Amino acid sequence: MTENETAAGSHEFEIVSSRTVYSGAILALRLDRVAMPGGKVVEREVIEHHAAVAVAAIDANDELVLIEQYRHPIEDRLLELPAGLLDVQGEDPLRAAQRELAEETGLAANEWSVLVDVALSPGFTDEALRIYAARDLYEVDRPEPEHEEADLRIFRMPVGAAVRAALAGEIVNATAVAGVLALAAARADDIPLRPADAPWPGQPTGFLSRQARSRSED
Repeated sequence: MTENETAAGSHEFEIVSSRTVYSGAILALRLDRVAMPGGKVVEREVIEHHAAVAVAAIDANDELVLIEQYRHPIEDRLLELPAGLLDVQGEDPLRAAQRELAEETGLAANEWSVLVDVALSPGFTDEALRIYAARDLYEVDRPEPEHEEADLRIFRMPVGAAVRAALAGEIVNATAVAGVLALAAARADDIPLRPADAPWPGQPTGFLSRQARSRSED
């Protein structure tokens, strides 16, 4: 092994330099120069993004609550889980999930647990998602929807049907696919879920911190 070589899995990927080329309302684009094994320095594009939460809510008939929402980047309506961004400094992820469930469906739940955590596309973004399972649902007041949510429709579907829809390409939203398949797998093997307040070490906070710094400098 030469001086510049290290054992596989032990290299420290040092950020040699970093610059921000864009910072907007929900994301920032950062260009990092990173030291690779062997000494070469390469540029990596990184999108900083808010963390997100989603809810796999199962009703008394053992049906999954889904929403259909328009997504402008792909100019189509998708079947999804109720979900939203963690865009308030210090907000608890569970509280955010409870808020999003109420705002998008007019529902709340007495039983909550962590279903699965997902790094959504780690090749270029730090965006990560926590999906909760929610049971024992009941109705609550729903705020007046606006923007895309004013066109939102609510569906209920047996879990098995949702799995088939995902495998058939009818549910393609990454969050929904992950939640549906994780829920089905946990049920099939009777795998216990984590408590709702379980630690989330992969929760990204860089973009929120960036926004806080920007506000303090204004």
